[in-house]
Amino acid sequence: MHNGLARRRFLSLGLFGVATMPLLGCSLARFAWERVVPTPAPAQRQPRRRGELRLPGAMPPTFDPALSQDSTSATYIVEIYSGLMTATPALELVPDLAEGYTLGGDGRVYTFKLREGISFHSGRPVTAEDIKFSLERACHPATGSPVAATYLGDIVGAREMLSGAAPSLSGVRVVDPRTVEIEIDAPRASFLAKLTHPVSFVVDRERIGLSDPVKAANGTGPFRLASVRARQEIVLEASTSYYREPRPALERVRFLLGAGHAVTMYENDELDAAPVGVGDLPRLTDPANELSQELTVSEQLATFYVGFHCQVPPFEDVHVRRAFAMSLDRQKIVDVLYKKTVPAAHTVVPPLMPDYDNTGLAAPPFDPGAARRELALSAYGRAESLPPVTLYVSSSSPYTDEIARAIATLWEEHLGVRIGIEQREWGYFLQGLADPWRPYQSYILGWIADYPDPENFLQVLFHSKSNDNHSHYSNPQVDSLLEQAALELDKARRHALYLEAERLVLEEAPIVPLYHDVEYWLTKPYVRDMHYPPLIVPRLQYVRLAQA
Repeated sequence: MHNGLARRRFLSLGLFGVATMPLLGCSLARFAWERVVPTPAPAQRQPRRRGELRLPGAMPPTFDPALSQDSTSATYIVEIYSGLMTATPALELVPDLAEGYTLGGDGRVYTFKLREGISFHSGRPVTAEDIKFSLERACHPATGSPVAATYLGDIVGAREMLSGAAPSLSGVRVVDPRTVEIEIDAPRASFLAKLTHPVSFVVDRERIGLSDPVKAANGTGPFRLASVRARQEIVLEASTSYYREPRPALERVRFLLGAGHAVTMYENDELDAAPVGVGDLPRLTDPANELSQELTVSEQLATFYVGFHCQVPPFEDVHVRRAFAMSLDRQKIVDVLYKKTVPAAHTVVPPLMPDYDNTGLAAPPFDPGAARRELALSAYGRAESLPPVTLYVSSSSPYTDEIARAIATLWEEHLGVRIGIEQREWGYFLQGLADPWRPYQSYILGWIADYPDPENFLQVLFHSKSNDNHSHYSNPQVDSLLEQAALELDKARRHALYLEAERLVLEEAPIVPLYHDVEYWLTKPYVRDMHYPPLIVPRLQYVRLAQA
């Protein structure tokens, strides 16, 4: 999923995603990336309002689960809504609205039994008909979901409905008020994990179309949307009808939008947790500073990158792409702009991906001489023959201009090309990624895993028919490898297929990996059980505040 400002701490370079889920339901708690603030000794400082957690936030492009494609939106949606499956902060895949499921039909038919007595925040009972309605709404062409094909496309009839060729999802069947069957086109290791994405969440058919976001967001999650004040705050309140343990201990969560420097607000006791940027890290990691004891470091399953549109000049030429890739000194960007707080990326799939070892792979290395030779091999022959090149970035952070100028400077220095930079507000930037009339030649983007599986990076970003393939990269051999891997249930063979696909992608450079994300957060001592997982998952229901 595309990553934006909500979970970014300093250089909010672009997009990313949401949802989270482990492969085949196995617990991933054993991996070192899960971070949770341990319960400390009795706290001396207390929150100003008992039962209220104050966090920094950003205005999301949408509160509609079917339209969610970015981490800013998902941060709120995963707390307000829920679906058949969810993931815990430890990334264990568990039933959510469903109390359980059975698998039949040679691994293609999932039968979900809903929990008894579940309801929307308004009190209206949830039935299997609501599950069917929500999935069909997400797949209806009129809804315009940018992600339904990616996460619901395995369901029989989904692609026909998305294309307008069918009025309903033939693979979703209501058995009785508490039972729904979902048939997929073939046995797939990742299907249950995909159901944790917001696009599959249940919505209230009576309210979802309302213009008032508070009235429309009648979900089933642990918190309800209480108020939205643009450029000021978003408030969530605990749902009294929530059905799954742990039930929220907080009364409300107040997200302050663009209120000021987060660390300063934290130090002034205006926030209970705050992301830490590069400028503040030296003093906050100093053991002599008492705040260093309140700092949490969380590695993310995320990759930020520069993307090239492979169907638009000059990047339709693989030699041009490789030349631009070899002109980017990723280590210098990390060392200078990020002060070595994140690792330079050499692969598409983050190194912490479970059951996947891509340490033998690497993107084209920084080599200005080789870059100029690659450019000479292209159809353009030299820099002077290239058309004007523009780098598109989101203006979701004041630092995006700095990183864009650094990249443009490296290209100009090592290739002798002039680069234009165009900034767009986050929501418009997202829309522009799919604009066929004015395609982005190059762009800064990022992807945070929706579920911890290489499929979620390689299939989603590089299959020629994927809606999230914003580079418009097309390689029949890569497509074939990805299609085989999606149906492969043997882990070793699946691993080998994805490795070969990633090797080809890196070699042809539709993107240049920049860095893998690491987050730094301050958390007040009285805030207990605040999790910082590597993906966006429901986490606020676990948080509690120490009593005065």
